[in-house]
Amino acid sequence: MNRLSGGLRASLLVGVLATAPPVLANTVIDDSGRSLTLAQPAQRIASLSPGITELLFSLGAGDRIVAVSEFSDYPAAARSLPRISRAQGIDLEKIAALRPDLIVVWGSGYSPALLEALRRLQFPVYIHEPRSLESIATAIEKLGVLTTSTGAATIASNFRSRLTSLRQRYAGRATVRVFYQVWGNPIMTLSGKHVVSEVMKTCGARNIFEDLAPLVATVDVESVIAARPEVMVTAEPGAVDRGALDGWRRYPQLPAVARNHLVTLDADELDRASVRILDATATLCEEIEQARR
Repeated sequence: MNRLSGGLRASLLVGVLATAPPVLANTVIDDSGRSLTLAQPAQRIASLSPGITELLFSLGAGDRIVAVSEFSDYPAAARSLPRISRAQGIDLEKIAALRPDLIVVWGSGYSPALLEALRRLQFPVYIHEPRSLESIATAIEKLGVLTTSTGAATIASNFRSRLTSLRQRYAGRATVRVFYQVWGNPIMTLSGKHVVSEVMKTCGARNIFEDLAPLVATVDVESVIAARPEVMVTAEPGAVDRGALDGWRRYPQLPAVARNHLVTLDADELDRASVRILDATATLCEEIEQARR
């Protein structure tokens, strides 16, 4: 009596499968902790940061981007796309007119009120806010889910492999004290919460202001001198040295100044949290290795 015929078992199985909820293959958790589900892969994407634009192009989804933020200039194909945001502003009317099926926005790049206004447009919003090198790889995977990119897993894996290689290469080296200057007047730097601080650690270096509470903090000349950085770093587009660190040359008591270890990295590589951040990391590691010698 408890045994079912093969035909009856098959019929019941078909009935269960027919009533089971569908698998949500295009569901991810964004960096704000919100769940986002797309009924189908995104076809009309608004990209609200240069780094996001880079990631989407690297995933092969560049032809699905309908609008970008100011300074989205890499790869070259991004330069011709319509601009819908700049500085702290987003043109909500233009976004509404474009009717995107996915908006990917840099979380800390805009005010909470503006992000809420963006959500009220009733288009799917993904908050992108990588705070570590690993989270960049994770973002690649999540954006790959939303765009059904067949190359996302490989790109993320290659990123992690290169990062591991850099860490292993500089593991156990003498620690070098590094000062990173965001701005010169007032003097602004980054704390240990910022991904740039992790870039330094990858090279076997230490951010002299890693213990500060804010992500971006203002410091004074005296505190920098007291920390005695051995390398001083800033970043400019294209790694063009515009003299941002020249003011420190009046303090020859700083080891970095005495040994001329003043470094300008490519801001487009370092600041955009894309796969190119490892290019900037490799460059910084080489500069720090020179300081060790």
